[in-house]
Amino acid sequence: MRITHVSALAAVFLTLGTASAAAEPNPADTPRQAIARAYLDALVSHDASAVPFAPDATRVEVGFQTGYSGPQLTADLEHGLQYRVIQGYRELTMTESGDTVTTTYLLDTGIAGHRLTTVEIVETFVIPDNEIQTIEATITPVL
Repeated sequence: MRITHVSALAAVFLTLGTASAAAEPNPADTPRQAIARAYLDALVSHDASAVPFAPDATRVEVGFQTGYSGPQLTADLEHGLQYRVIQGYRELTMTESGDTVTTTYLLDTGIAGHRLTTVEIVETFVIPDNEIQTIEATITPVL
């Protein structure tokens, strides 16, 4: 059985704990890339204090809107069950064009240190005025 949607599992296994690993800040990042990296780090750490969202920020994941405001996105990063199974991300690449940063990375999910699945995520961040305005994410299972 292949698991492709881990949000439901997060509620079941929340009390089992997860590992916490993310990439180190990169001094070579541009200011916009550093903001995108702060978001990715918050996926793992559940500390969104370094993630600047515009008040009306939005997020769309595989065609479905999952974020409706900066405060809601911050609360989700810090308390959302859907993020509790995230163990870390790796193989991060970033490109930047104008106000847009595109990240591609592998995201590992698991329970109590045991990996369940890995997905490839491509996220496009629109970051005008040093705040995340929009995020669009596509998720592809890694076989």
